[in-house]
Amino acid sequence: MALSEVSGTSVALADVAAAIRPEGFTFLHAEATEALLTREGLADWQGFAASWNDLGLDTYMADGGRYRRRRHAAFSASPEGIARKPHQPHYQSRDYNTLNGGIERWFEPVKDEVGEHPALHAILATCNGLFTSLTSPVLRPKSWHVEIHQFRIEAKPGEQGLPTPEGMHRDGVDWVMVLMIHRENVASAETSIHDLERRHLGSFTLEQPMDAAIVDDGRVYHGVTPVTPLDPAKPSWRDVLVVTFRHE
Repeated sequence: MALSEVSGTSVALADVAAAIRPEGFTFLHAEATEALLTREGLADWQGFAASWNDLGLDTYMADGGRYRRRRHAAFSASPEGIARKPHQPHYQSRDYNTLNGGIERWFEPVKDEVGEHPALHAILATCNGLFTSLTSPVLRPKSWHVEIHQFRIEAKPGEQGLPTPEGMHRDGVDWVMVLMIHRENVASAETSIHDLERRHLGSFTLEQPMDAAIVDDGRVYHGVTPVTPLDPAKPSWRDVLVVTFRHE
């Protein structure tokens, strides 16, 4: 079975939507992502990526791990535009997150300059257009509830980092984008997609900045293998932005 993927710089949102529809996911290569984001005003990617150097420790890890850093924010997205919501907790039921679900988790907020950054605006505008087009007109919400998560997963000698410590999972939303920001001295961290019967649909690795995985959360499970260092003597981390859209 051929992997669902989209590449090239002449890509349109309709091409990405067409790739997602058959099996509920696609691997969007960096050059295609950049082309899409540029049309929505992408600028200062390096400044945006540098903000991952200032994330707070995730203290809610039920496995006792101290390998995950993050910030969180919520937005609304509609045909009228995108607006940030007041800071709020992140909540997942244990039906979707057996490890860390069932409680309100208050993470440090995404900084204002990141929430207002043109790169983030381009990402959210692109997702808004794509996910709205993939949703039947009779099911489209007047406004999407959007959450963004800046994640850094660190690997240390004797302690691997787990991008998805809950294992193969769904997020309990409608749509998910996982966007690669940066990998430093990382081995593995392969993304795997399975259908609702747990049949394997495809695997790929987000390696380049702006490589992205896009999934229909109602149709597929996704997971990522542990982060381990290529060189155990050097720092190792994986930075991604996770964007989720769901009905309000």
